[in-house]
Amino acid sequence: MDMSVKIAIDTLWTCLAAILVFFMNAGFATVEAGFQPSKNCVNILSKNFVVFAVASVAYWFLGYGIMFGDGTPLFGTQGLFMLHGADNSPAVGEAYKGVYSSYNWAAIPLNAKFFFQLVFAGTTATIVSGAVGSRIKYLSFLLFTALITIGIYPVVGKWIWGGGWLAKMGFWDFSGSTVIHSVGGWAALTGAMILGPRFGKFGKDGSITPTPGHDLALATIGTFILWLGWFGFNPGSTNAADGNAIARILMTTNSGAVAGILAATVTSWVTMGKPDFGMTLNGCLAGLVAVTAPCAFISTESALIIGAIAGVLVVLAVPMFERLRIDDPVGATSVHLVNGIWGTLALGLFAQDIVNPGTSGNGLFFGGGTKLLSVQATGVFAVAIFTFVVSALFWALLKITVGIRVPLNEEIAGLDVGEHGNSAYPEYVIRKPSYSRATMVTRPSEYAGEPVNGGSRK
Repeated sequence: MDMSVKIAIDTLWTCLAAILVFFMNAGFATVEAGFQPSKNCVNILSKNFVVFAVASVAYWFLGYGIMFGDGTPLFGTQGLFMLHGADNSPAVGEAYKGVYSSYNWAAIPLNAKFFFQLVFAGTTATIVSGAVGSRIKYLSFLLFTALITIGIYPVVGKWIWGGGWLAKMGFWDFSGSTVIHSVGGWAALTGAMILGPRFGKFGKDGSITPTPGHDLALATIGTFILWLGWFGFNPGSTNAADGNAIARILMTTNSGAVAGILAATVTSWVTMGKPDFGMTLNGCLAGLVAVTAPCAFISTESALIIGAIAGVLVVLAVPMFERLRIDDPVGATSVHLVNGIWGTLALGLFAQDIVNPGTSGNGLFFGGGTKLLSVQATGVFAVAIFTFVVSALFWALLKITVGIRVPLNEEIAGLDVGEHGNSAYPEYVIRKPSYSRATMVTRPSEYAGEPVNGGSRK
């Protein structure tokens, strides 16, 4: 095949896959909106809409250069301050002269590479949105989006996808169980911890107040959109129109999803007495997250096992975080963090060299010993420490400057009116609970001394 034709076909496939991943923004928006109260619907939709715009500018200006620019094994030092450089890889027949040589394996234009990586960067930032929902200041979330897109995601991406120190060790993450989902999950966890739980979520006696979402139909539509988008998310990481690889990765991706659905449904049925549909939806996402790292290196049978374990883990993780008094309204930490870690380690267990020769090699269960698993574990540990610490610093910085939490009266009334001045359902009269000053005396201790009828709450 003529090289120019191949480049055109590879570019078309990569851009199509990137468009599917971009559409996942709609999935995240509707899933998170459905899993939260109606009084916060506009707020969560707005965050998921605007986050991609903020991430786009931040990633174009600095993030991509830090992630793929030539420099050190820790971060790129070239190609910063606006995307620039040679347009193609050596496949066009001329020596690569750009500053993003760690990405020269893909024979597609620089703009195609950037856009494909950009939609991944936006996904990472979006993961945080749901976990800090119902109580975070709008401005603070947007500022954190810029910070994670510049200072966390591209650094971890450099280590793993940009030819950095973890890549040199032999760490593998095909589509982002660690680079995207664990990073987003750790950032979400630190945000939820520093923000504290929603008002009334946890009682002094240790009780937990259920806070169901307002629209499972929205959440279901969103999950379907995310499932669809994952068919670009994982196979698109080939950055080439390789029919065999694309078809194989489609199979492992879908297998992880369906196994997660079934396992989460059964597990919730056994542990809760009913097949909880919210858990079923999160089981689908958990299976997809878990199979994202190993999807190119495992068999369909292994994908089914990995997805099934993910479905069990997500059902067990949700109440675990609640027992730790960590309030995550949509289960983002259970889906993305817990199963991002699991999927990364699963690669070290289930990888088979016969599936993708000359890449990951064999995992523990296929005669490869503990070598690959130990490298995967090292990566999980390093990313956890870095992301947790830097995220905490960013959240703390925002807390002492612009503040990160809305006033209590605004949280009770809903962020739609308080932060945006409108409602997702204006035609309905939504009755809100009445809180007197006497009631405020018994509010959780973490709110003691904070304003009831306005004021600044950091």
